[in-house]
Amino acid sequence: MHVIRTSRRSWERGYVRAVAALDALSALFAAAIAAVIHPVPLAGGYPSGYVGASTALLAVWLAAMSASRAYEVRFLAIGAEEFQRVLSAALAVITIVATLAWVVDVDIHRGYVIVALLMATLLTLLLRYAARKIVHRRRRHGFCMSDVLLVGHGRSAAELVRQMRRDVHHGMRIVGVCAPEGTGSDDLTPLGIRVLGTFADVEAALSRTGADTVAVLACPEMDGVELRRLAWGLAREGVDLVVAPALMEVAGPRIAIRPVCGLPLLHVDEPHLTGGRRLAKDVIDRSLALVCLVALAPLFLGIALVIRLTSPGEAIFRQTRVGLDGRPFLMWKFRTMVRNAAELRPSLDGVNQHPSGHLFKLSADPRVTPVGRWLRRTSLDELPQLVNVLRGQMSLVGPRPLPASDTPYDGDARRRLYVKPGLTGLWQISGRSDLDWDESVRLDLRYVEQWSLTLDALILWKTLFAVVKGSGAY
Repeated sequence: MHVIRTSRRSWERGYVRAVAALDALSALFAAAIAAVIHPVPLAGGYPSGYVGASTALLAVWLAAMSASRAYEVRFLAIGAEEFQRVLSAALAVITIVATLAWVVDVDIHRGYVIVALLMATLLTLLLRYAARKIVHRRRRHGFCMSDVLLVGHGRSAAELVRQMRRDVHHGMRIVGVCAPEGTGSDDLTPLGIRVLGTFADVEAALSRTGADTVAVLACPEMDGVELRRLAWGLAREGVDLVVAPALMEVAGPRIAIRPVCGLPLLHVDEPHLTGGRRLAKDVIDRSLALVCLVALAPLFLGIALVIRLTSPGEAIFRQTRVGLDGRPFLMWKFRTMVRNAAELRPSLDGVNQHPSGHLFKLSADPRVTPVGRWLRRTSLDELPQLVNVLRGQMSLVGPRPLPASDTPYDGDARRRLYVKPGLTGLWQISGRSDLDWDESVRLDLRYVEQWSLTLDALILWKTLFAVVKGSGAY
């Protein structure tokens, strides 16, 4: 692959300016739309108060985004934090405007204010999302990347390299490694990553690679004193330092820095999957499932009729799956295979594309009917699981529902049963059936460790695009 060398600082500054311009454009369009929607008396012309309010919205909107740190580079183009900060800024503006409107008697109709603020929020989110997708597309071609020098042992470095190459949209490109042994390892050599020396050679390695970031992995040799000295040296050179904790797949509000005796200790809370947040998730799941079942009832009947007319057997396929805390339940799907698919399964074990773990997947499975292949391609076969969601056995978003197996789920896979399985999830938007067992478990564990209502909303949004794309659906 041809590597494009660009100045990270340069593109970051340009991207921040572009995002600020998009926010300003959102505020101006929102004010204009609100002025069109809100009826203005013709006798007095266009009230001067509306002109002032429209002008003020631009300044207030940009100031609120800046105050909520929505322009910090580390929050842009990746993760849900950017959108959370936009929503926080919007909520702050709405609160301030509502308070001022109550305290000061301003001759501006409430409808104008409500429409302007809601439209500004919606447009800001949409335009930022569009800008993010452009950056992700450019990163797939080698642009807008941060060149990273890893400091750590070969095995952990190789795992991070593989992960960064899978998720190139994160914008980090590994250009070399400094390892304790100072020589190549069996883990890094197949990946084409050079070991550029020991921990004492970081400065020289930076000169050779031009890296703008040093990532330190968990290792005993890089203790607090050595890490502090490294940070001093990197600060003089203007190079970013990031430290990867030994605890993986944990992020967000569960992590807090707690200073103890001058040491920044990482405090990690358990996932909050009980109480009010779980109740809110359950209410949202069941409410949306009920609405979807009512709205899609004609589609359900049509699909069931086509299945019955094109192949013998029932339209609904039921299979025992493992749910919350390992409790079995009967999962519903539209039938996509021939009626005797279970009897034909043993003859296909030799061509299973996922021989490890508990999955059986075959991209050209002869048991799948023509209608069933279309249903899988469009994910319409999953819709009856809305009944499972309504009954509280599944969630709209969660880990992949595991099949019942004589082999007990233990270790990492057991952790997936800490929450309800989902109709969609990180596996759905990250490759679906193209994922191997280990990658599927990793994504499900990431969801369990990082669960939030914001993450659920983001996954539901991305699921729409994954379904349209159809990759990994077979």
